[in-house]
Amino acid sequence: MKKVPNFLIAGLPKCGTTSMHHYLKHHPQIFLPSQKELHYFTHDILSKNVQGPRDAAVNKYHAANWDQYAQFYSFVDKEIAIGDVSPSYASYPECFPIIKEKLGQVKVIVLLRDPINRAYSNYLHLVREKREKLSFEQAMSEEENRQKQGYSDFWRYAYNSTYSDKVQAIKDSFDEVLVIPFELFVADKYNQLTRIFKFLGIQSDFIPPNIEERFNEGGTYQDNAITSFLHGHSPVKDFIKKVIPVDYSSFKAKILSKFRKANPQLQDDTIRKLIPFFKSDVLRLKKELGVDISLWRDYNG
Repeated sequence: MKKVPNFLIAGLPKCGTTSMHHYLKHHPQIFLPSQKELHYFTHDILSKNVQGPRDAAVNKYHAANWDQYAQFYSFVDKEIAIGDVSPSYASYPECFPIIKEKLGQVKVIVLLRDPINRAYSNYLHLVREKREKLSFEQAMSEEENRQKQGYSDFWRYAYNSTYSDKVQAIKDSFDEVLVIPFELFVADKYNQLTRIFKFLGIQSDFIPPNIEERFNEGGTYQDNAITSFLHGHSPVKDFIKKVIPVDYSSFKAKILSKFRKANPQLQDDTIRKLIPFFKSDVLRLKKELGVDISLWRDYNG
């Protein structure tokens, strides 16, 4: 059996890819590598944009060459569905020919989220890592400047929340594509997981033992040594992840839950300004690409 991925969760960041990774990896017919977000097929692109705070430190964990990438899949045994969860792939259609050359016609899953909520969750992620110092509104206005300065694409809050061109490019390049809105998945996990398992051609009635757990929750947390360590990147943290005798992500989520604060709410005025910005993209998703946006806010206004 060829030990390379035959399906990708290709995007997008802050749309539930971490939780999806942890649910799917429990299925006995699915193989996922120990590290989520290898970003091998976008490594050359992402490595050119590491000028934002701690961008370079994050980038160094990606698979830089084929040998490194293939090593993650050397442990594949009898699993039917072999996956790569790297949310950057959807944003860079120039990597699709390389994916097809190396992996063939893989199945592609794309996770989307109400674009304003996704952008704000992205912003709060960088705030809790102590990388983002601006207000959300200021950060959105600085997006183009930051791009010119070589910041990583994770700082592109608005760009990562525009989906229609990305979904269309994926559908044009790959034969089997499944698009799932984050909100629909959260509201109906069991049926949505069944859809995914059927899409992957594996046992569809499997229920992950951790289905009620939530991973990589957004929002804000108390600022202390524990939360700073768990939200950061360090060799010590990497060592602990390798040797700890329990699922590290579950362990992390349980510890962080003790320090979680109420999420700061977006101002109504900010939402009113952003709705027209995303309106045409959202309506195209619905009308041309058939994406179920029924659980998103109203973008018709």
